Amino acid sequence: MNAVLLYLLLLKGTVTAFAGLASLPVIQDSLVVHYHVLTDQQLNEAVVITRSTPGPVGLYVVSVGYFVAGLPGAIAGWLAMITPALLVIPLVHYTGRHIEHPRVKAILQAVVLASAGLLLAAAIPLAHQALTDWVTVGIAAVSLALLLTTEIDTLWIILGAAIISLSASSLGIVAHIT
Repeated sequence: MNAVLLYLLLLKGTVTAFAGLASLPVIQDSLVVHYHVLTDQQLNEAVVITRSTPGPVGLYVVSVGYFVAGLPGAIAGWLAMITPALLVIPLVHYTGRHIEHPRVKAILQAVVLASAGLLLAAAIPLAHQALTDWVTVGIAAVSLALLLTTEIDTLWIILGAAIISLSASSLGIVAHIT
C-alpha cells in the first residue's frame, strides 16, 4: 500500500476519533475490511504492543502503519497520529476564549459522548478476540469490577492480570470457551 494513502486512511481514523483507541473501528474498517492490508490479529497485536509501553494510547497507529508498510508505514502512522494534535491548537485557542458559550459547551459534550461510544465500539472486537478462555473472562470481569468500584491504579490491575494469566498458563488451567 502507498504510504500517502496509508497516511490518509490513518488520518481519517485519528481525526474522526477524539481519543486514542476510539479510532480503532475506523482503522479496522479501512485497513482490515476494505483494503485487506491488515488482519484483525495484527491490529490487536498493534494495540497490545503499544499498550505495553509508555506513551499515548493512540501510539498504536504507528504500529499499524509498520505492519502495513514497514518503516514508511510507521512514519505515515506517526504523522497521522500527530496531525490532529497540531490541528487542534487553534481550536483549543478558540474554545478557551468561548468556553462558557452554550453552543461551545454543547459541542464539547457531544465530542465526549461520541468518544465514549467509539471507545465502546473499539472494545467489543478486542474483547471478542481476547476473551478466549474462562481465565481471561474472569480476569476481565474482576478488572472491570475493580476499575468501577475502587481507585486502584490501572498499572496494578494490569500487573495482577499478567501474573494471574501467566500462573494459569504455567499450571495448565487455561480452558477454552466452546
